[in-house]
Amino acid sequence: MTWSSRVPRIEAFIALGAVVGALALSACSSPRSEAGAPPSDTVRLAPFATGALTPPSTDAPAETVPVTETVPVTEPSTTTTTLPANQILVGAFPGTIAPVGNADGPDTAVIQLRLMQLGFWNAQANGKYGVTTKQAVMAFQKYSGIEATGFVDEVTAAAIVALEIKGHGAADTGTLIEVDKARQLLFVVVDGVTQWVMNTSTGNGLPYDEPDKNSPGARNVTGVSLTPDGLWKVDREREDGWWEGDLGDIYRPKYFNKGIAVHGANSVPNYPASHGCVRVSVPAMDFIWANNIMPKGMHVWVHS
Repeated sequence: MTWSSRVPRIEAFIALGAVVGALALSACSSPRSEAGAPPSDTVRLAPFATGALTPPSTDAPAETVPVTETVPVTEPSTTTTTLPANQILVGAFPGTIAPVGNADGPDTAVIQLRLMQLGFWNAQANGKYGVTTKQAVMAFQKYSGIEATGFVDEVTAAAIVALEIKGHGAADTGTLIEVDKARQLLFVVVDGVTQWVMNTSTGNGLPYDEPDKNSPGARNVTGVSLTPDGLWKVDREREDGWWEGDLGDIYRPKYFNKGIAVHGANSVPNYPASHGCVRVSVPAMDFIWANNIMPKGMHVWVHS
């Protein structure tokens, strides 16, 4: 089926309800000049999933790019249900989702739109199954209790159709980053409502004894790969490109607990794999910076 033949289907989905506005929020030092190369499906989205919210402000306003795509909105269930304040009803998907695996095409564009509607961040509904689409699928699978392969199989496709409540964390108040280590997910929360869900990988809990990348041959860096639970605050950051830390390269870090940071990485698997930092994809970190999602002073809640 061609893209042009798929367009009426998408428009029919959109016609079922009001169109969602511009999409939401639409140990580690010394600099390195190399910049990260974004994957093919990277684009900066507008800062929040609902137009009524505004991002945390700082002295320098964030640059955003308006989103031109719209997300198909479904009719809410006729059943009267009182939901907690941090949960948003979006309804089941009015149709089927194809189990595309990791193939490109119009069916993948529908999946990208639906995942954005459900709050699972990916960069663009362009039909290309790139890095951010795989990360969004992996986040959805973790959230839904499905094996997190990053590929849309029949079980995942059916779950994408069936989920009626937008993805959300445990936080129901405040504006913060929530890191759920048990599910390996990061939630962007604004005024108690989750705006985006992202795949993440935290400390693997194993001891390490590795050469200091900043002082080769001088000493080894030792410790245990832990991301400690607690309520922290962003206290420093490095904006430009890649940085060579004691234990390896990190991208545009936002530090919240000494040398532990949320940062971009080329590898964000479906399991805890870091030395203690909170990994997200490189384009996700660009999105966080472009939309001022983690300004200094913002709380970061890490829990198990």
